[in-house]
Amino acid sequence: MKNYTITVNGNVYDVTVEEGASTGVKAAAPAAPKAAPKAAPAAPKAASAGAGSIKVEAGAAGKVFKIEAPVGTAVKKGDAVVIVEAMKMEIPVVAPEDGTVASIDVAVGDSVEAGALLATLN
Repeated sequence: MKNYTITVNGNVYDVTVEEGASTGVKAAAPAAPKAAPKAAPAAPKAASAGAGSIKVEAGAAGKVFKIEAPVGTAVKKGDAVVIVEAMKMEIPVVAPEDGTVASIDVAVGDSVEAGALLATLN
């Protein structure tokens, strides 16, 4: 008998494989999925950080791929402000509310952690 840990679409399974005399190799039913570390959602969290400013935070760790809305740009809720690349995917980080980009706190190529401040809106 051999035990394997397999990840499928972000779900981690412990699988036991038994060797059978007449049928070759057969897979036992997979165990219930373990809690797998999941990427945070791409949507940023809104938080009040002073007089009406809105934080735009990274939903996942990665590298800043592109600045979509430079300082002074008016954005609507859901508009992409920054694009973060994680695991070969481009993840748009969107404005949580309507506003104007007051600051961009990262540069293209910067590595960011989940929850890192990317920009602020007024």
